[in-house]
Amino acid sequence: MPGLTAPASYSDEPPRHPALKINSKEPFNAEPHRSALVSSYITPVDFFYKRNHGPIPIVDDLSRYSVSITGIVNKNVQLSMADIRSLPKYDITATLQCAGNRRTAMSKVRKVRGVGWDISALGNATWGGAKLSDVLELVGIPKLSSVTSLGGKHVEFVSVDRCKEEKGGPYKASIPLKQATDPEADVLLAYEMNGETLNRDHGYPLRVVVPGVIGARSVKWLDSINIIEEECQGFFVQKDYKMFPPSVDWDNINWSTRRPQMDFPVQSAICTLEDVDVIKEGKARIAGYAVSGGGRGIERVDISVDGGKTWVEAHRYQKSNVPYISDGPQSDKWAWVLFEATLDVPANAEIVAKAVDSAANVQPEKVEDVWNLRGILNTSWHRIKIQNSSCVGRSKM
Repeated sequence: MPGLTAPASYSDEPPRHPALKINSKEPFNAEPHRSALVSSYITPVDFFYKRNHGPIPIVDDLSRYSVSITGIVNKNVQLSMADIRSLPKYDITATLQCAGNRRTAMSKVRKVRGVGWDISALGNATWGGAKLSDVLELVGIPKLSSVTSLGGKHVEFVSVDRCKEEKGGPYKASIPLKQATDPEADVLLAYEMNGETLNRDHGYPLRVVVPGVIGARSVKWLDSINIIEEECQGFFVQKDYKMFPPSVDWDNINWSTRRPQMDFPVQSAICTLEDVDVIKEGKARIAGYAVSGGGRGIERVDISVDGGKTWVEAHRYQKSNVPYISDGPQSDKWAWVLFEATLDVPANAEIVAKAVDSAANVQPEKVEDVWNLRGILNTSWHRIKIQNSSCVGRSKM
């Protein structure tokens, strides 16, 4: 499109922080070390996970860039960045999480396909931009609409990004119109991240942020918005990011039997220890993150040092000096919750974390129970095995 182009090669990629763990170089997919995640409530841009499907688009003339709104509408509209910035600006703190977060642990049970993410394919940022519900009013679609007067029921986002899965076509995804037109759903056309202009890796100049939903629906480098009757027919909606039972493999899969994944389930992970670690016997600080989809808060995080036989409730927090209350008015409903507990860790312990959200959803105990061939939504209890702890002189205190 004019002003924003998708390169054919990886020769002009943006700089990245050297501390990132690279899971795929071309396209670039990387995550921070787990310990970096719990160092702050808001994830620094440099340490926010990078998820890409092709070369990073390049803005060559921002004044020529615009987003089209087309499809089942009375009149097509072209919106410049100036038009979008003229709408009321909202700052929404929300966690984005790749559906493949913790895939590596799932692959140890049985082989799966996909980028080998550890536990850091997520991040929490404050996104600034216009609400999609305000944007859609510009083409005559009222707030809180489930269907338009012309029969539109879904909102499709099309990227400038080109990817092999779409046979060189653009990345695209959709959400229901009801969600797109609900101001309380806080779906944004975002142009800022943590108070600064988006960088190239995260969608400059404009991206979609769909809070509470797997990251695959938050389309970057936005090209067009289409009002459509049925959900998007693109690869990443129809033939990826669907949750199948362990009995389904690549020989018997039928993609049409499952709905596209939207909300992510309740999740937690320990970030202050490696999955196999060595610490002294005695007191140790155990800290990490917990998050649930759909705006559900975190009601509890339980920690065990004996493999799940007994549990201690961890302290939960978000912002400094503001007590966290699940679904409370001062809490960020779309954002993760950090947790910590200082516990006596015996020799050769198995430390476990599990979270419960405000709807009483709890993480499943075993990864085997949620195994699926694409390795998505590994929300099983996060387990840490402590080895030789009584014999080693270093501490993770």
